[in-house]
Amino acid sequence: MARQRIIPVRRAYNRWVANQTLEDYALRFTAKSARRFSNDRISQTAIGAISFLALEAIGGAITLSYGTTNALIAILIASIAILLVGVPIARYATRHGVDVDLLTRGASFGYIGSTITSLIYASFTFILFAIEASIMASALQLAFGLPLWIGYIISAVAVIPLVTHGIRMISRFQLITQPFWIVLNILPFVFIAFMDWEKFDLWRAFNGLGQPEGAAGSIAAFEVAKFGAASAVILALMTQIGEQVDFLRFLPAEGAPKWRQKLGIFLAGAGWVVVGAPKLIAGSFLAFLALSSGVSPEHASEPGYMYAVAFGYMIPNEFVALMLMAGFVVISQLKINVMNAYAGSLAWSNFFSRLTHSHPGRVVWLLFNVAIALLLMELGIYRLLEETLGTFSIIAMAWLCSISADLFVNKPLGLAPPGIEFKRAHLYDINPVGVGSMLLSATIALAAHFGLFGEMAAALAPYIALVVCFVASPTIAWATRGKYYLARKPRKAWANKTAVTCSICEHPFEPEDMAWCPAYAAPICSLCCSLDARCHDMCKPKAHFRAQTHAVAATVLPQWMIDKLQSRLGRYGISMAVATAILAGILGLIYYFAGRSAPHTADVVGGTLLVVFFVFAVAAGIMTWFLVLAHDSRLVAEEESSRQNTLLLKEIDAHGRTDAELQRAKEKAEAANQAKSRYVVGLSHELRTPLNAVMGYAQILERDAAMPENRRGSVQVIRRSAEHLSGLIDGLLDISKIEAGRLQVYSNEINLQDFLDQLVDMFRLQAQAKGLEFRHSRAKALPAYVRTDEKRLRQILVNLLSNAIKFTSAGHVSFDVGYRMQVATFTIEDSGSGITADDLPHIFEPFVRGEAEKNRFTPGLGLGLTITKLLTETLGGEITVTSTPGQGTRFVARLMLTKVERPSKRLATTQPITGYTGPARTIMVVDDNEDHRELMRQMLEPLGFAVVSAESGDECLAKLDAWAWSSKQRSASLTPAATPPKIVTPPQIVTLGLDPRALNLPNSPQVQAPRVKPEGDASSEGMAAFAPHLYFVDIRMPGMSGWDLVAALRERGIAAPIIMLSANIGDGANPTGADAGHSDTLAKPFELNQLIDKLGTHLAIDWTHAVPPSAPAAQTAAPKSPGAEALRDLANLGQIGHVRGIEARLTELAADPANLPLVAVLRRHMENFDFEAYAEALERVSHEQD
Repeated sequence: MARQRIIPVRRAYNRWVANQTLEDYALRFTAKSARRFSNDRISQTAIGAISFLALEAIGGAITLSYGTTNALIAILIASIAILLVGVPIARYATRHGVDVDLLTRGASFGYIGSTITSLIYASFTFILFAIEASIMASALQLAFGLPLWIGYIISAVAVIPLVTHGIRMISRFQLITQPFWIVLNILPFVFIAFMDWEKFDLWRAFNGLGQPEGAAGSIAAFEVAKFGAASAVILALMTQIGEQVDFLRFLPAEGAPKWRQKLGIFLAGAGWVVVGAPKLIAGSFLAFLALSSGVSPEHASEPGYMYAVAFGYMIPNEFVALMLMAGFVVISQLKINVMNAYAGSLAWSNFFSRLTHSHPGRVVWLLFNVAIALLLMELGIYRLLEETLGTFSIIAMAWLCSISADLFVNKPLGLAPPGIEFKRAHLYDINPVGVGSMLLSATIALAAHFGLFGEMAAALAPYIALVVCFVASPTIAWATRGKYYLARKPRKAWANKTAVTCSICEHPFEPEDMAWCPAYAAPICSLCCSLDARCHDMCKPKAHFRAQTHAVAATVLPQWMIDKLQSRLGRYGISMAVATAILAGILGLIYYFAGRSAPHTADVVGGTLLVVFFVFAVAAGIMTWFLVLAHDSRLVAEEESSRQNTLLLKEIDAHGRTDAELQRAKEKAEAANQAKSRYVVGLSHELRTPLNAVMGYAQILERDAAMPENRRGSVQVIRRSAEHLSGLIDGLLDISKIEAGRLQVYSNEINLQDFLDQLVDMFRLQAQAKGLEFRHSRAKALPAYVRTDEKRLRQILVNLLSNAIKFTSAGHVSFDVGYRMQVATFTIEDSGSGITADDLPHIFEPFVRGEAEKNRFTPGLGLGLTITKLLTETLGGEITVTSTPGQGTRFVARLMLTKVERPSKRLATTQPITGYTGPARTIMVVDDNEDHRELMRQMLEPLGFAVVSAESGDECLAKLDAWAWSSKQRSASLTPAATPPKIVTPPQIVTLGLDPRALNLPNSPQVQAPRVKPEGDASSEGMAAFAPHLYFVDIRMPGMSGWDLVAALRERGIAAPIIMLSANIGDGANPTGADAGHSDTLAKPFELNQLIDKLGTHLAIDWTHAVPPSAPAAQTAAPKSPGAEALRDLANLGQIGHVRGIEARLTELAADPANLPLVAVLRRHMENFDFEAYAEALERVSHEQD
């Protein structure tokens, strides 16, 4: 079977029930890490469990019924039996950290076999809970006059909040109440001994109710039958070892180091009866004392009446004695009933988890246990104390003695494996050793109890159960050779691990609590294993209940009968027989006890029960048939689900293999794509370096006044061609940057009207040159200034407009701009050939050219639209396309262009820069490319800079060291010389093997050695005096890279600005550190204006500009109106912000000298883009006209 899928809901459920805050390790062994409570605390908690006053009630009841002597001997013998049976149980539970249910599983009962014992144990807890709560309700009635039914409810509900949070809360409660309980438990007997010793003599001679009284000081007669009946009631308390074990499992596994702690653990475990026996004897005496004090026989065995009389010896005030009695009884009952409720919640959890494979939580079963106990209280269980416990003791003896026999006999003799295995995955469902021993002993003892073997055997039925268990258990274990203890062995590889994670609930657990599940092909914890209903015990195919019953049937029945029984009718017959037997057993017990209590009504009760039996048998038959049908339907559904699940998992595996192949193919494609990107980046670097020289020299030639005018156009062609080639390279790199998430977007204020005018003017000329009509419209709401990345917006629109003109041979190209709610909509539509439906979905993919691919004369690489889409999305917009082949194409780009309400003032265009003011500045250029060094020199020297160049980082440092050495020698030469000077060459220069005369150092390349050695660091002093004011450093250089040079310069204390040059800025050339030490970057190729901007920013230079040609003297006359029509035209153009239209109209008006003052004023306002002042000036002139 393929591995099952874990449903998320189920995983969440299992995580919840694994929460140990409320569960307190229900259904699983107590982890070693959780056994952190001190020995003293656990011992005190467990000893507090024997505070139950049922001991006094039982002692009093058997004394009143059978006399003091029979009661005392029964207490002694029964206590020894309880002690001997409980010692191995307590020892193994403490060592392995398991509760009594898990212990039962591993001690010869098996996984399902312990289900019956869980029901026995749960029954004991709610029976004892009901008895104790009844005692408390009786005390409340005696002290406060509360009705019993109200007292029952109070006694039950008061326990719940103390038990919900498990052992922590219970332990704290037991420790707090322990001193009060001990003092009040002992003190009354001290007063009685001193004040009324004669009562002890009379008590020893008491023969029981209805029997002649013996003389004071004599001893009552002993009778075996009465002794046996009294023992049966006491031996029912043997199940108390289960409650003690529920707390002992929290003790550390290594045991107690001191004898006092060992004694405490002993008394908290099997030794509880050592403390409990004196309480039984005390109850025996107090019942006689209450009877002799005038309490009716009906109430003399109730602890409330007992201690009311006892406290009367301490305190003569009856009211105070009653209050003290009520407090003592309430404390005692709460101390024991928190234990009963806690143990019951664990027992019911174990019972129902195996039957239903679900666990709603220990707290739910706590409430269930309390509810049953409350029902028994209302039915008056306390009145049937002896009958109830007498019958129950036989079942309890059969269970616990079978466990003890396995632990005490089978394991030491090697008839059973050592240790305690409790996990479902490792156990047989039914172990015949424990189950067989319990059934055999219980059957024989119950038969004896109901008189099958005579009166003597009936009286000694519990002891018969004990003997049968210790004989049957080893015998069955020897006969089966211990085969049915373990279905699997734990994994040895987990033995050295501290924790293993469960695949279902995903919690880590210790290896002892984990098993390997073949259904899920993963580790599973014991709790999730118990709750799983889908695995069908795949881990133990021959050890589950169905396989075991089939194996037993095959040994005693013929095959044809087995086949009949396995059919639907056969299974229905078996189920019906079991249901009828259970129903008959319950009704038979009711008839038996009713006949004993009221023999004269036996016939009536018997007839009534017979009718009830038949009615319920019919109902049971119908329900059983429905259950059989439901079971068969579930099996069919599970088989089909399993088959489909297997097919689905196989398909998933096939998809997994396909996905793995696709993943490998994807990785190969990504590797190829990365290699392509690296190639593109590397190629762009190699292209940018010579391209920078082309663009740089073209700009130098353009600025050269000696350039002939007929050659100036050719130089401009060279520069534009270089810029176009640079744009193509930028397009390739933009794709790589966007895909890598490294594209930087800037937000600047732009004059949108001028921006669009430039685009329209440029593309209208291109369209006209091709014979196309160029249409353009703008929304009236379009603002003058917006905030966006001007470069990227220009790139988007240029790509779309150039494509529209490129692919349109006749007709028109329209460019419309809309604006609404801060969103600009750019629509470019053409009447070209259009895009086919097959090409349209791929139009934005890189290197896809559609129909243009077929025409090799159509220019382009197929990257324009890819870049356009990526840039649009990067700016937070969207682009869509619609096209009809043969009719044209329509692109719509929507972008957020935030309106600028108050634009910053714009300066008028300045004249070309010719130099700067102030002291001369020295620039160091470090680049391995000689052409680039020469280009930088020719760009910077005409501006007045001293340029020093270096081919490598080592040469740069050598020149700096030489400068420093020169400075040192010059300062030293001012000192009078005592000896003739000698020529010294700086050692750094000699080390590099350079000619000092070729380093272009200030002053002479050779310096004289000083006659007096100067103090201080000459190197740093020299650098401070002569070091360059700014460095241009190329990033990629052989040997020492640009970043290494920057680090070396900063280490020498050089604080001058350093600008990094590279054709790869922004494409992975930057260092990984957050602070590389440089001041700025400049990407190749760059324009002269960019270079000037960088210098001005980092050197704070005041530039000088070329003197503009002298303008004619400004008119001082006042502005005059050029006429109403001209003013109206100027006002309309101002309202729409049409700057070029205003300039054209002003040029027309300037032809008339009379209009020059007005034209000058309006042009001054337009230079500052001050439309408000422009409008005010027009309004003043219009008023003057009026």
